[in-house]
Amino acid sequence: MENKSNKKRNILIVMAVMALVCVFLFSSCIGAVFGGLTEVSYEEEPDESFAIISISGTIQAGPDSPVDTGSYNHANLMQYVDSLMEDETNHGILLKVNSGGGTVYHSDEFYLKLMEYKEVTGRPIHAYFEQTAASGAYYISCAADYISANRNCWTGSIGVIISYTNIKGLYDKLGLEEIIIATGDNKGMGSAAGSLSDEQKAIYQSLVDESYDVFVDIVAKGRNMDIETVKQLADGRVYSAQQAFENGLVDKVEGWEDAIAFMEEKTGVEGWQAQFASSASLLDYLLYKVEDIMPQSDMESINNIVSSELSGIPLYMMAN
Repeated sequence: MENKSNKKRNILIVMAVMALVCVFLFSSCIGAVFGGLTEVSYEEEPDESFAIISISGTIQAGPDSPVDTGSYNHANLMQYVDSLMEDETNHGILLKVNSGGGTVYHSDEFYLKLMEYKEVTGRPIHAYFEQTAASGAYYISCAADYISANRNCWTGSIGVIISYTNIKGLYDKLGLEEIIIATGDNKGMGSAAGSLSDEQKAIYQSLVDESYDVFVDIVAKGRNMDIETVKQLADGRVYSAQQAFENGLVDKVEGWEDAIAFMEEKTGVEGWQAQFASSASLLDYLLYKVEDIMPQSDMESINNIVSSELSGIPLYMMAN
């Protein structure tokens, strides 16, 4: 029985790899044909340029992957900004933002890195919002001197959240019991199979409130607003691009080409460069993606939800 199961799994892996090869080759052909219609390209890297940094996906530590998957990779971004500070040919940064936010820690750390870049170099930072620029993504963008947004963008979601998945009911049905031996009443709080007492909820609320105060302060400084005005806007809601403009959260509603033109005018250079080019092989990419499409049992799915890296930590993140 076990051999049959392994054989079936191996067949599925082979089929998945073949499917991904087809998708990769097809997308590469399409990109080669149409890519020039959406991005400016240069035969040679310009001598003077500004950098385009993509803030995409969940803002967190980043995947343990051999490839650049196009999602947010914190370590790479931090290193890239460090390299820009030492690059005399760099004249500024354009953040291309499409993210619903992420962890408090990583949002703040990258924000501080961008502020360091401005302090050390004196060069401008502009942020452009694509489809979504919410919570932690907006937090990071407050390092920018100027923010513009696509007219279809949703932004804001200024606030903090901590969430847990409680599976006590499932444990009860299965006849399972979680036993915690700890040094205090609150040491095991947040356990997936336990309930929070009023005291424990108050403890978490105090942590959330501290992170919220930092967020409000960052927005107030970045947008040149007073604290009370920001608090009126910062109830966790999202805003359309037009609403954000009317409330002072963005400076202009415009398109991507307009944002490029603004940076060219601001920096006095026409060339730009994007960060990162994946050096991994096609095989590396395919093997990395196979895990994402393999079928999972119900227990594996439940375990993935409970053990999520974002569970139980403070987030500047728009709720999905």
